[in-house]
Amino acid sequence: MFNKKEKRPMRKETPIEKSEIKAFLGPGSQFEGKLVFNEIVRLDGAFRGEVTSHDTLIVGESADIQADIQVGTLILSGRFKGNIKAKTRVELRAPAQVDGSLETPALSVEDGVTLNGTITMTLGESATDDTSVEDRTKQK
Repeated sequence: MFNKKEKRPMRKETPIEKSEIKAFLGPGSQFEGKLVFNEIVRLDGAFRGEVTSHDTLIVGESADIQADIQVGTLILSGRFKGNIKAKTRVELRAPAQVDGSLETPALSVEDGVTLNGTITMTLGESATDDTSVEDRTKQK
């Protein structure tokens, strides 16, 4: 009874096969501009600019991103500076370093992530007003 080994929580892997990723900016590459996409995209290089999509953006550990991001889901493991708006969720995975604002209805942060900025939790896609969580709590 007392000799049971403690189980470490396993990292929740996103069920995304490599074949599902439609665009990839690899390590060592650099891109500046506006990125718009409809399917899953992975960034492992340096990116500066804007990202817009209703789908999933994966930012790998080697990525260095400075951008305004509006996506459905963001999975972030690299360095990020800027603003994030996600309609569905944001997953911050170690060793992510985030500096900026984050707006999402669901947020997951692993141990080892550095997060400096503001977080606004929205009600998801149905939220149309700009009231904060504190304001909505007071209204109830």
